[in-house]
Amino acid sequence: MTLKYTEDHEWLKVEGDMATVGITHHAQDALGDVVFVDLPEVGATFAQKDVAGVVESVKAAADVYMPVSGVITEVNEALRADPALANSDPLGAGWFFKVKLSDATQIAALMDETSYTTFSA
Repeated sequence: MTLKYTEDHEWLKVEGDMATVGITHHAQDALGDVVFVDLPEVGATFAQKDVAGVVESVKAAADVYMPVSGVITEVNEALRADPALANSDPLGAGWFFKVKLSDATQIAALMDETSYTTFSA
């Protein structure tokens, strides 16, 4: 398992050719209380940096970008039912979707935890 981060404050947990995607602690903290999430359709194909969803909070709305190119294989229905999971457990139960990678080489350009911590400080 590899954990990577984007400059747009998404995280990506990679396991083989599959990855789980969500927003970081920094993102949910900046947004405030999350009240709604718009998740992509299972089977949809996205290129890296495409908008794949939206997260809305009491403060603002923000796009969720695809960290890597791929096909959506699963969405977090629990998050749709309880958007506050993005605040209470953003790196766990608050995940957004799972994607089958179409170009695993894109992972190398993403930040590791140390780089992301420095970037978001």
